Amino acid sequence: MTKAGSADLPLHYGRVPTWLAERMARLGRAVTETVVMDYGTAGFLQRLSDPFWFQSLGCVMGMDWHSSGITTSVMGALKRAINPLSGELGLHVCGGRGKYSRQTPDELRLLGDKTGLDGERLTTASRLTAKVDNTAIQDGFQLYLHNFIVARTGEWAVVQQGMNTGIRTARRYHWHSPTLRSFVEEPHTAIYGPNRGPILNLTAAGAAPTRDAILSVALTGLPPAELSRAAHEAALRANPAAPREAATAHMLPHLTMPAHHDVRSKDIDIKRLGAVLALAHEKQPMNFESLLLLEGVGPRTLQALTLVSEVIHGTPSRFSDPARFSFAHGGKDGHPFPVPLDVYDETLHQLERAVTRAKLGRDDSARAIKALSTISATLEKDWIEQDRVQEWIGHERATSYLHGGMTVTGPARLPPQLQLF
Repeated sequence: MTKAGSADLPLHYGRVPTWLAERMARLGRAVTETVVMDYGTAGFLQRLSDPFWFQSLGCVMGMDWHSSGITTSVMGALKRAINPLSGELGLHVCGGRGKYSRQTPDELRLLGDKTGLDGERLTTASRLTAKVDNTAIQDGFQLYLHNFIVARTGEWAVVQQGMNTGIRTARRYHWHSPTLRSFVEEPHTAIYGPNRGPILNLTAAGAAPTRDAILSVALTGLPPAELSRAAHEAALRANPAAPREAATAHMLPHLTMPAHHDVRSKDIDIKRLGAVLALAHEKQPMNFESLLLLEGVGPRTLQALTLVSEVIHGTPSRFSDPARFSFAHGGKDGHPFPVPLDVYDETLHQLERAVTRAKLGRDDSARAIKALSTISATLEKDWIEQDRVQEWIGHERATSYLHGGMTVTGPARLPPQLQLF
């Protein structure tokens, strides 16, 4: 059982603007196609079930780096991107937010009819994952989003999210079928949300006696009021420490996504980011074949491509600081800086070109992009750590107008010294 961790997700509201949603879908498609070509559908589902990778993908897409909105927007973008190519990719995304989550069973049955997969078995899995996270784990978060992603092999992953309006926080849950031993005993690859102290977690391994005690009482046919009291007493007799203290013994490591909107030094692995910026902006020896193959790519696009390359090809340990990936395409709320649309479009052009050439058996561009993450990691070993995060952010904001910078409030403004009025 892989324990991937948990994190705070501050609740954000609002819609993703069309100019970003369209680009997110294109980037999601290019990333998915590349991962599937290089690592198969199993590799894609494994990444999707890693909450740190998922958050990093949302950051590189230009979403608000720490918000709950990443879940909704990333899954929406992937559904729009993947489903039209499901026959080619061998992947299909079902469900969504609100009313779309309730359509998941119908979508899975229809998918089963088209592909020969066992639609009823998949529907049962979908319902059980939702039931567990809404009922068996009573942590104060009410589910409002459920996405079921299935491969032609029958392997699947679930990404679902609940909200707690009282503390203005969301919690994201990740499931992955290859790691699943039981729906009722520690089934998750990760629970992505805040540690708010002891919770009622009937899926904890230590809560097995409690589950059995509650089931035995439930079969007695007592009226609801008496049943609740009797079940509680039986649970305490079965294990005085369960189910609440059992949950704390199985707490996952968690990454806390802070409430502050601005990206700060403490949110980033400075050494990793510094190596990326050094590769993109400082004069490098031109014996790097990858840089020569990426003809016509400017420094700013190279910065974005390197971070996208790491999302596609990086190992799990590289995603412990998702905020770093917001230095690819900024964020729609202007943090750490406005989304540079010209850079985003050039990134898309390079990735889509690489995918097309790879399908034709010409994988030189794909290999060049893949190598960027390796080169960056190599430079990182010798990069002297310097906390220049605010300087880097200041430079991005000052030059944002040169790259078509955009936020939800409109185009990036000229620096004060260049404003005429």
